[in-house]
Amino acid sequence: MKKLIDIHNTMPSWSKNKYFVTSTLFIVWMLFFNDYNLIFQWQKSRELADLKSKKEYFAKEIAQVNQDKKDLFSNTQNLEKFAREKYFMKKDNEDLYLIDEQ
Repeated sequence: MKKLIDIHNTMPSWSKNKYFVTSTLFIVWMLFFNDYNLIFQWQKSRELADLKSKKEYFAKEIAQVNQDKKDLFSNTQNLEKFAREKYFMKKDNEDLYLIDEQ
């Protein structure tokens, strides 16, 4: 018992304060042991930033595809060029040679 009293007397006064100890334990609990701790929040914020950048990328891609669609269906020459390049279509009297570049 004497040792406990000596330890208690040598402790700083701020560590004896029950409000300080309770507040410190609460903060430690919330930062590290809670289900929504600091690490979890940091990971979710990174995931949100990644998703926002992907959203911007896909919005640009959608705008580009819509522009290509508009250009493609506005002119029959563009449609024929697209069909020949993309789907290797040809006319009846033509031969089509594919060259594989490696």
